[in-house]
Amino acid sequence: MLKVNIDKTLGNFKLNVAFLVEKGIVGILGPSGCGKSLTLQAIAGLLKPDSGMISVGDRILFSDAEKIDIPTRDRKIGYVFQNYALFPHLNVAENIGFGLKGLAKKEKHNKISEMLEMVQLTGLETRYPNELSGGQQQRVALARTLITKPDILLLDEPFSALDQHVKKHLELELLDIIKQSFSGVVLFVTHNIEEAYRLCDYICLYERGVNIQYGKKEEVLASPISKAAAQIVGCENVLPIDTVEGTSVLVNAVQLHLNRAVATRTRYVGIHSYDIAFIPKKNGINTFQYTITSIVDGIDHATIAVSINDILLKVRVSKSLVTEICKKELILYLPPEKLILMD
Repeated sequence: MLKVNIDKTLGNFKLNVAFLVEKGIVGILGPSGCGKSLTLQAIAGLLKPDSGMISVGDRILFSDAEKIDIPTRDRKIGYVFQNYALFPHLNVAENIGFGLKGLAKKEKHNKISEMLEMVQLTGLETRYPNELSGGQQQRVALARTLITKPDILLLDEPFSALDQHVKKHLELELLDIIKQSFSGVVLFVTHNIEEAYRLCDYICLYERGVNIQYGKKEEVLASPISKAAAQIVGCENVLPIDTVEGTSVLVNAVQLHLNRAVATRTRYVGIHSYDIAFIPKKNGINTFQYTITSIVDGIDHATIAVSINDILLKVRVSKSLVTEICKKELILYLPPEKLILMD
């Protein structure tokens, strides 16, 4: 279990985060400069908070109240940096075994060999970092971290330096390695909601130095609590509410019905682009005629921008449906249960 509740001021930037992670892989998601990496540095002991506490289980790593600040080397925190931070003058085996102290030569050799096999680098032990691909360097960095048996594993954007075509393969590889050899809490920093969703069990959203939402990935994606949270998880349709009327809201004179009561304080209503549907005919609530304003092709989908009474919405559909949507007279449908309410 990892508990973090810290404050840190750096110039005009203030980090103020508090969360509790009992198990699993947590994706820390947010825009650049919002404090994601600073949080990892504080947990690892590379950045000293101004106040607060960091603990792993019953072990306190930092507490300003109790004047505790455990040195980085004694925290049992594994940290894989964005650029991997391999030692260029050490070969693969030496990099992996760097953190092993006080072991007999044979025992150290056996542990390194086991780790090489686990990360599929057997036969490359005498190569140097500049002789490895980006994916191989990443596996060396992960192996160097896991061999010390840390209590917590921190991954700071581990795929950002890799080409797009190898990322997904290495994501699955990394996940398999972690599941095989590590049972503790993992914090995974990323900008990419799809990456976080594929790899993580939970998601923690950051904005301007504050963690604004934490929960199971399905719940955070389906129900972002604010406009900022919605933007971070990739919700493309966020609309300001003019009036709340029981179980419906008015947006630019368009009435949207929900399947639940709407609190009067609610400021925005949203819907994911993939939750909007084109249907054959007008059929009950939340069905509208529309005008197509643009179509943007993706690799396996298209995003159609439509206008309803000067409200612009983006709809994500399979590319195979674009021709049919353009030719037929269809109706736009916003399912009440898919509408997201935000403060």
